[in-house]
Amino acid sequence: MQIQFDEIDSPEKLKQLAKEQLIDYCTWLRQFLIQKISETGGHFSSNLGVVELTVALHYIYHAPIDKLVWDVGHQSYAHKILTKRKTKFDTIRKWNGLSGFPKMSESEYDAFGTAHSSTSISAVLGMSVGDMIQGLDREHIAVIGDGALSAGQAFEALNNAAILNTNMTIVINDNQIGIDPSQGAFGEYLNQLVENKNNFFNELGYQYFGPYDGHDVVLLTEVFEQIKSIKKPKIIHVKTMKGKGYLPAEEEQTKWHSTSKFDKLTGKNISPSKNSLKFQDVFGQHLLHLAELNEKVVAITPAMVSGSSLHFMQQKFPEKVFDVGIAEQHAVTFAAGLSCSGLIPICCLYSTFLQRGYDQLIHDVALQNLHVVFAIDRAGLVGEDGATHHGVFDLAFTQTIPNLTIYCPKDEKELGNCLNYAIHHQLSPSIIRYPRGYTQNQEITHDYDIHLNKIYEVSNPSEKIVVISIGTSFFTVENVKIKRPDLTFAHYQLMQVKPLDVEKLKEIFAFATVVMVLEEGQKIGGIGSSIGLLANELDFKVKIISMAIQDQFVPHGSPDELLKEVNLDEQSLILQLEKYK
Repeated sequence: MQIQFDEIDSPEKLKQLAKEQLIDYCTWLRQFLIQKISETGGHFSSNLGVVELTVALHYIYHAPIDKLVWDVGHQSYAHKILTKRKTKFDTIRKWNGLSGFPKMSESEYDAFGTAHSSTSISAVLGMSVGDMIQGLDREHIAVIGDGALSAGQAFEALNNAAILNTNMTIVINDNQIGIDPSQGAFGEYLNQLVENKNNFFNELGYQYFGPYDGHDVVLLTEVFEQIKSIKKPKIIHVKTMKGKGYLPAEEEQTKWHSTSKFDKLTGKNISPSKNSLKFQDVFGQHLLHLAELNEKVVAITPAMVSGSSLHFMQQKFPEKVFDVGIAEQHAVTFAAGLSCSGLIPICCLYSTFLQRGYDQLIHDVALQNLHVVFAIDRAGLVGEDGATHHGVFDLAFTQTIPNLTIYCPKDEKELGNCLNYAIHHQLSPSIIRYPRGYTQNQEITHDYDIHLNKIYEVSNPSEKIVVISIGTSFFTVENVKIKRPDLTFAHYQLMQVKPLDVEKLKEIFAFATVVMVLEEGQKIGGIGSSIGLLANELDFKVKIISMAIQDQFVPHGSPDELLKEVNLDEQSLILQLEKYK
């Protein structure tokens, strides 16, 4: 009995199809993805672009025995469907559901956890060397995009893999776009490659094949079948279209990189509309205004122009916005060099991506006390993207660095004030961290206050129970005050978290019996721990309670579910306050 397309949920079942049937199956699978992602939201155009490639890989290779690693991993939805997770696909990116990225603890078919770019070649090289040492014979495949191939780690791994002579295959998924169009000379170089001619990869020691049509599934199966006999490092170069098969995504690839729920017939978003602004757009519009006022302002981002809302400034000052490709380390040191030239660089990247530039932040910026402003987006819990994207480590790993000033604005007004102050008055390096999501208001004003208070008295400043809020946790505290007026406490907002306002904190320590510090960051090394250390050093007997994330990785889910999970929601604060009522 011939297997039906909707019954295929494993590589074994896929292999029951005749090769010629794969064309129709890919059409079915693409429509399945469009339907499901329109209902759940998630990474969209990247997944549509690799349907044929995914099918061909699983048709020819034998996962999980053969090791298949998807770089970044936001294009792994078809892979999940084909590896015994089809019936759970409705749960993707939901609380206790499937991750939106490959995850080793989720499936034996996920050979390596990915979500940040450019790690696949290193990981697959390690697997292939390990198997060589142990005498194991199996295939090792890394699928990496042309955007991810621009990162330093990818080049480091290419350099190393070429001389180790192991059985590994690197598939370059060349679609000329990451989130935004790929930047850099290497992407242009890929466009010029022709099979059987000497090129960069041949010179390094790889056998290069391609470029091939990445949407010709029959051709891809034949190519993979042929190269399996080559037990040396090899590169398969395929050309694909991000968003393939859904016209709106083909025409606006950046917009459709990731999406919320939408009507698949019209392409219109059907999620509830927000009567407020995204923090990233607030930042982008403030930056544009300040760049109009100060000709020395320039902006740098590692492949996150749209994600960081630098398109506002880029449209007016294209020569002053630098997309350096997926290269966080280079972005930070490049910013340092721009500062040395007398410009005022604003380095814009996500909290979790700054982790890759940590050494450069210390040695190239802070140690030399250069005037670089870091705009750190996606700080705190980001929701459905999960542990790999939660910006919960930056406070702990940045507040240990000398010369840094760190701001945590709660809203669009404070974000503008902090950015203006960091550009015009804070001549040493500074960080402004702000969350994913929406502000409280719809309007942006550019009447900046140059007198920034480090810590604000919000209400009841003489109460013995004190809650100090950091960033948008301000609104959690204020909501508790409204819902539980019987719980009397003082509320202070800490906007500048480094250096701490020691004198103001001494005043608080003098009258308070309990100080609770509420922050969306790690408890170990967090702001609460710094305040507790200060109280101890000054010999105050006040009890410091750090309400922060415990020593754990936080899973994916909605923001409200995650705040409840880590005990940072309103009810968790109420329970703490009731203890000392």
